[in-house]
Amino acid sequence: MKFDTSKSLGIILNALFRPYMERVPDVKKITQAMVNEGILERQEDIVNDHVAFRSLGVPHLGMASLEKIFLYYGYEKKDSFYFTHKKLDAYWYAPPLPEFPRIFLSELRVGELSATAQDIIAKYTSGIAHDPVNSLDLADAEAVGRFFHRPLWDLPTLSEYQTLLAESEYAAWVIYNRYYLNHYTISVHELKEGYATLVEFNRFLEKIGIVLNDAGGVIKTSPDGLLLQSSSVAEMVEATFADGRSSPIAGSYVEFAERRVLPKFEHLPGREVRREHRREGFETGNADKIFESTFSTQTKKVNKGE
Repeated sequence: MKFDTSKSLGIILNALFRPYMERVPDVKKITQAMVNEGILERQEDIVNDHVAFRSLGVPHLGMASLEKIFLYYGYEKKDSFYFTHKKLDAYWYAPPLPEFPRIFLSELRVGELSATAQDIIAKYTSGIAHDPVNSLDLADAEAVGRFFHRPLWDLPTLSEYQTLLAESEYAAWVIYNRYYLNHYTISVHELKEGYATLVEFNRFLEKIGIVLNDAGGVIKTSPDGLLLQSSSVAEMVEATFADGRSSPIAGSYVEFAERRVLPKFEHLPGREVRREHRREGFETGNADKIFESTFSTQTKKVNKGE
């Protein structure tokens, strides 16, 4: 690679994070409260466990397209996941350097939707004749950062969005938001004592008024008990559609992860525990419920009056 991996990835992640932070008020609310509480000195001290993107499984798009960016920058493709009822597939990707977040990419199995939903998605994506990532200069980190905010298809009408929403809330989210960053994740096990478990950190979040996704329980726990995850409920944002009509829709959210030390490393003193000593990867059952942070069953709990 004829570029500085660390510098280039930093540019790309900053390009993703800036608009995400502006559009998701909970990010500033949480990080500022963490500073005020003395949990950390500055926002930059947060360890980002992973970032996630949603996509559509149609020709020239989806995971096969998006992953090219991350593979180019040294990410390694890892385990696959299959979500039967949500009609999703996913992979996670390990970073080339430990200071960077994991990547979680998911994709809607569009072919399993109704003919009506497929027609709506095809209306906006069938005109994409070539993989747009193939036209990117991947070595140009700033161009890659801009790509994630470039509209690859037109906005739908409100009625089309609502038709998709009734069948697949994931489909509706992607048709409007495209490749917008779905969420980033705070590694709570890296925080100071008293906040370094998800139970403790969730208590702090609830104290500052963060509404948590309770699908499958507020804390989603892997069968081995070593990966615990929770997430905020996506806040509603006012969206304007192709027909000029407006409506509140689910935006993005914040996730929180606790990766516990693997049994074979439990003897290590806390100061010696590194990333490789903790539970790695993801869990289908956990992720299945985290997806619902943007679903109406959760977003309806957010006080619209605030």
